[in-house]
Amino acid sequence: MSTEQSPGRPGASSPASAPVPSPAPVSGPARNPVGGHVPVAGGLNSVGLTYARDLKAETVQVFVANPRGWATPVGNPRQDEEFRAACAAESIPAYVHAPYLINFGSHTEATVEKSAESLRHSLRRGREIGALGVVVHTGSATGGRDRAVALKQVRAHLLPLLDELTHDDDPYLLLESTAGQGASLCSRTWDFGPYFEALDAHPKLGVCLDTCHIFAAGHDLTGPDGMHRTLDLLVDTVGEGRLKLIHANDSKDVVGAHKDRHENIGSGHIGEDPFRALMTHPATEGVPLIIETPGGKEGHAADVERLKKLRDG
Repeated sequence: MSTEQSPGRPGASSPASAPVPSPAPVSGPARNPVGGHVPVAGGLNSVGLTYARDLKAETVQVFVANPRGWATPVGNPRQDEEFRAACAAESIPAYVHAPYLINFGSHTEATVEKSAESLRHSLRRGREIGALGVVVHTGSATGGRDRAVALKQVRAHLLPLLDELTHDDDPYLLLESTAGQGASLCSRTWDFGPYFEALDAHPKLGVCLDTCHIFAAGHDLTGPDGMHRTLDLLVDTVGEGRLKLIHANDSKDVVGAHKDRHENIGSGHIGEDPFRALMTHPATEGVPLIIETPGGKEGHAADVERLKKLRDG
């Protein structure tokens, strides 16, 4: 409390002379909301957001279908509305991860057709639950076919789905590159270039950058500028504003190993420092971080807390 007194009136105080208290600081959204992929079996809101609150998550990612199957469940309208309302009320950005089986570069016609049906379902469900983006893996050119041929097929089947995103609340489609195993269509930062070109750099197209994947593909994120250099390459390839989501995962394996094996933050070959650097690059301003790390709820909560400390420290 101030000990200043009104001039000319020693010891006196009055409402007119009392100092006006400064308004309490208003805490805005974090530079990078940190959260995790949450289980939703039993209810998007009742199970998923309860788990998220236990993690002290500021953002969430969910599946809206079996990630290892082709089923397209309709969902529960009451849970959808409760989930959407709670995320809006608590300012929690939500995202959907599409099933892993989706591959628009497949040489099997049935797989491509099921991929289209599955992704259309994830995009529709994303809109119904208020998700900002739907993450899909970029796939591979199977059957020994040329990458250019596979990308033409990606264009033929994926561009129509993007053109269907005409509602104001439709989610972005976020391309997630792979660790570079097999005949991957997109693993290094510059691989996003041909992929974006195949899809006419559609306005509803964005990128989900997985730190473990990009490290395993060969981008060394360590060292004084490894992370910033990699992010610069990504922006040079796809342009500013296309990075919409980050999967923040450490790596069990060394750089360039082409192995998709996630590790807890700071316990793998990437280490803590690159994640601190990640949250200082201009391209990541306002971009949420989702962890997909081992350890169950306890491990997830520890990783969320660790990333927050790296961000806020």
